[in-house]
Amino acid sequence: MLRSYAPVLVLTAFVIANAILMLGVSHLFSTYRRTAVKIAPYESGIPVLGDARERFSVKFYLVAMLFIIFDIEGVFMIPWAVAFHQLKEISGLLLLEMLAFIGILGVGYVYVWKRGAFQWD
Repeated sequence: MLRSYAPVLVLTAFVIANAILMLGVSHLFSTYRRTAVKIAPYESGIPVLGDARERFSVKFYLVAMLFIIFDIEGVFMIPWAVAFHQLKEISGLLLLEMLAFIGILGVGYVYVWKRGAFQWD
């Protein structure tokens, strides 16, 4: 019985030893000196302004959630289009379902538009 678990145990031991070895080697060969080059901005050349833990406006998160909702709408439309093309006998039902889906999303879009969620002040 133990013989059947031997490859799994050998693999687990190898993974653990490899992880320990990589952490140890990187710790031995790394340098911890802070230089001007290491702390310089590297993305767009713009100096860092403020702390990374500053608060964001709630509107930022609202716009992010709305983007995800409307992005998922597109993800659902692709399989629906494939099913609509392949299932000719129930295409009317599929069309009604997609129209209801788009209608609900449209009502939600108009609602958040009227509430001012898209105004970034």
